[in-house]
Amino acid sequence: MTTPLAISLGDPAGIGPEVILGAWARLRAERRAPPAFVVGGPGLLQQSAEALGIDCPIVPIASPEEATFASAVGLPVLALLEGQWNPGHPSQDGARLALASLQWGTKCALAGAASGLVTAPVAKGALAAIGWHYPGQTEYLADACARPYRDAVMMLAGPSLRTVPLTVHIALAEVPALLSVELIVHKARIVAAGLRRDFGIADPRLAIAALNPHAGEGGQFGDEEARIIAPAIAALQAEGIAAFGPVPGDALFTPRARAGYDAALAMYHDQALIPIKALEVDEGVNVTLGLPIIRTSPDHGTAFDIAGKGVADPGAMAAAIVMAAEMAKARAAASA
Repeated sequence: MTTPLAISLGDPAGIGPEVILGAWARLRAERRAPPAFVVGGPGLLQQSAEALGIDCPIVPIASPEEATFASAVGLPVLALLEGQWNPGHPSQDGARLALASLQWGTKCALAGAASGLVTAPVAKGALAAIGWHYPGQTEYLADACARPYRDAVMMLAGPSLRTVPLTVHIALAEVPALLSVELIVHKARIVAAGLRRDFGIADPRLAIAALNPHAGEGGQFGDEEARIIAPAIAALQAEGIAAFGPVPGDALFTPRARAGYDAALAMYHDQALIPIKALEVDEGVNVTLGLPIIRTSPDHGTAFDIAGKGVADPGAMAAAIVMAAEMAKARAAASA
């Protein structure tokens, strides 16, 4: 990699600043740190590093082009934005800084000045108070990339498992009515294309979860498997996509089952997120597929309650940085 990654600050009152610092210090010590820069907050990050005793020199830079060389000295930080470090105390000023960092990082990725974007956690409530109208960063990024929300597919990825929730932030009671053959086929196509382009998997294997216990038990516990899920799998197979199922949810995540697929497509939020958080709690990465830019994020929130206490684990942020770099390499190789 020669084009650096952009890393957004997230809410400065959360654990974003300290996990960015901790992740960079860890990766640099292990000689695994890719070229990257943080979008804004050099003074804020310096204050955080000194207060928490994190050995991570801050190198203010004026443009992304300086990041690759500055990385040899410390953590490059674009000096165009600044704010206050006040851990555990979210504010509107902090939300504005988080939003500006996300916006500038997105612009850098879209313009090719950054090879990908790694986003630290934001507080949706604090952003809503300053006029933010998106459900989350994923929807914002889809809009910024001029893509419909449905094309921005969330995949949770770790060393031993990748999962995709086909429906996300909705009540469980609403899931059956939202499932359709078209929804499953559309999102499975995006997942398969993303695994090929960004992960270098030539023939991705997709396990499609059942909705009901025992995959409906022949219709005794629901008919969605026969009426919706199985026809979607057949349509995917007809296109040459290696999809199979419906696999009962209680059988999908055993070690033997996980060895048989590259990603599992789940019918609802918790069906996908419980196993990834149970198995990859410190290394889980949120990846957005279906966008023209690469985006990863640690699979955790702002954690205001522990911010500034020096106990936040930077493992997921380190994994998000490394995965974004690997995706950028895979994408470059695929387009060569």
